[in-house]
Amino acid sequence: MLLGEEIRLSRLFSHKNKKYLGITVDHAMARGVLPGIEQIDQLIGKIAAGKPDALTIHKGIAAKCFAPYAGQVPLVIKCTTFSPVHPKQDVQVCTVQEAIALGADAISVGAIVLGEHQPDQLATLSKLSCEAHANGMPVLAHIYPRGLDNKEEWTNPKNVKYAVRLGAELGVDLVKTMYTGDVDSFASVVAATPAKVAVAGGDAGLKSEKECLQLAHDVLAAGGVGITFGRCIFQSKHPTELILALHKVIHEDFSVDDAYEFLQQETCR
Repeated sequence: MLLGEEIRLSRLFSHKNKKYLGITVDHAMARGVLPGIEQIDQLIGKIAAGKPDALTIHKGIAAKCFAPYAGQVPLVIKCTTFSPVHPKQDVQVCTVQEAIALGADAISVGAIVLGEHQPDQLATLSKLSCEAHANGMPVLAHIYPRGLDNKEEWTNPKNVKYAVRLGAELGVDLVKTMYTGDVDSFASVVAATPAKVAVAGGDAGLKSEKECLQLAHDVLAAGGVGITFGRCIFQSKHPTELILALHKVIHEDFSVDDAYEFLQQETCR
């Protein structure tokens, strides 16, 4: 591992327990301009105030909106995306050199596996991973078994294990994937790979802020290194305070009830 990669990873995993709380607002190209991300510059300010371990955005948003928050939160540049017209295929939209020029601490690459587009997406992930590591840049991979037509199979532990193992086989530093629904089954997923594993909170069907806190707790209990949230944060009435409460669970070993009480106190100030 090059020194540059070690330095950048140390920024992403800066807490003593080496756990991870990532926030993603890369949704517009993939899912449309969802409620909560219309005023993206204001949203980034609210996220930065919560001091998550990283913020994942696309290169154009970084260039236009991130500068005021440089040094406050590590920057991850998303290098691929799917879209409403190709929902099962991530395509490259940014190079490693562009991410370096933007001052990124890591790149993020998506791969939707177990479908007809898997070969091309794995080739892209492999290429970008090689280029990134040669330049001292960590790679976060969003690998989901959503190529399958049956949505119930997306969270099948067998399929999620396959997804996260692909990340390890291709040398990524952190794999973000689907939650399998309970601690025991997700623990079997984590055990199937030597790579760090985090969960994508937005795909877990959460309906409340307390459920967000519970999921973060359960992922850690299963041996995962952390979690990333997008919609749960930017569609919350209190995004900054929710990030701070998640911080309590992930980095300070708060119980879910204690973190939720903290959240309620913060939102009543």
